[in-house]
Amino acid sequence: MPNPDSSITGLPIAVPVIPVSMLNRLARERLEAAFPLCWVAGEVSNLSHAASGHLYFSLKDNAAQVRCVMFRSRAQLLGWRLENGQHVETRVLVTLYEARGDFQLNVEGARRAGVGNLYEQFLRLKERLEREGLFDSAGKRSLPAFPRRVGVVTSAQGAALRDVLSTLRRRASQVSIVLYPTPVQGDSAAAQIAEAIRNAGERRECEVLIVCRGGGSIEDLWAFNDEAVARAIRACPMPVISGIGHETDFTIADFAADQRAPTPTAAAELAAPERSALIARLAANQFALRRHIEQQINQRGQQLDWLAHRLQHPAQYLARHHEGLRNLERRLGAGLLQASARTRTTLADLARRLLLIRPDSARHAGRLQALAPKLHGTFHKMLHGKSADLGRLAAGLAHLNPQAVLARGYGIVTNAQGQIVRSSTMLEPGARIAVFFQHGRADAAVLAVSEDSDRPLAGGEIASAARPE
Repeated sequence: MPNPDSSITGLPIAVPVIPVSMLNRLARERLEAAFPLCWVAGEVSNLSHAASGHLYFSLKDNAAQVRCVMFRSRAQLLGWRLENGQHVETRVLVTLYEARGDFQLNVEGARRAGVGNLYEQFLRLKERLEREGLFDSAGKRSLPAFPRRVGVVTSAQGAALRDVLSTLRRRASQVSIVLYPTPVQGDSAAAQIAEAIRNAGERRECEVLIVCRGGGSIEDLWAFNDEAVARAIRACPMPVISGIGHETDFTIADFAADQRAPTPTAAAELAAPERSALIARLAANQFALRRHIEQQINQRGQQLDWLAHRLQHPAQYLARHHEGLRNLERRLGAGLLQASARTRTTLADLARRLLLIRPDSARHAGRLQALAPKLHGTFHKMLHGKSADLGRLAAGLAHLNPQAVLARGYGIVTNAQGQIVRSSTMLEPGARIAVFFQHGRADAAVLAVSEDSDRPLAGGEIASAARPE
């Protein structure tokens, strides 16, 4: 079914319908992607300072205008006050305020129109000298703690000199001041400032040097953005404090100096410590020193009393030790007597014990004589018994002797290989055998072999069986 709206709008049915918020968001994203950060020049108008700290204004020229906003975090870094009618150059992000669909510029930074080239020169010189190492913190020198003379490079008619003099007079009236006058503004000011710094370094009349001037625009302070001034500061033999412009003003001389102060007054405060503070520190140190000395005196007095108590005349010392030696001598004599007495008592006791345990040789000799006949009788009896046992064992051994068996008429039969014949099965008819007797041997041949051994043979049968036919 066709969309009834298509006949009115003339659009195809497939075209999506998006809300306004999505449209504004897509437009903002396209604008921010298409336009990177850029510089836009114009005249400030309709400036409004919001309670939140944000700045709202318009930038315009002869043909058009655009809304701008500078948020608080960026406005605090501006360093000068934005006013209606000022011609400025702003670094902006092109965007869209989605809530109202307003095209606007988010201002990231701003500078007064006409100073853009100077600022670019400042950045290029700063970057080159920084790469060269002229600003390295390792080359910075520490300020003297108690300078007696302070040098000032500035205009003799400027307010900066009056601020320095009044500050030093109020804080450190004991410090002498040497002025090296020089113009601080104009085409030839940079060369004269560098010459004044070199002159102060060659004369070596002071321990620390202040290079200062009052506030102003970037054009007013441009003499201190000169390379010759920066190199003269680094070549100066004494530490240099820069106090140029206001707190938000930075120059090349500030980076080259050993210490930067936000204002000439602050430079004077850094150059010399406050006299009242030094007096207070001196009084505190004096009190601490006096207390320390008193404590040391008391401790040494106690040590002296203790040593005096120990100190005595040499004769007294010798007499005391002589008396001690006599006491030791008496104790040694008494100890030797006691030791010898104990030794004699011990020896007497040992002698008595030896007498008690000494054997009776006469009694034991009689006992030996009484036991001797008994020993001889027992020995002969035992010898007779052992002899009888030996005879019985010899008779039994002789009975088991093969020669005794042969003496009773038996013989030993061996085959041709010399093996003893124990069974008739080991022989065959015609086999050669040897018969051993008690005395001699006989060689024979087997006539017949029989396994019947149940009937014993008589002596005659044995002889006939052994005799050959």
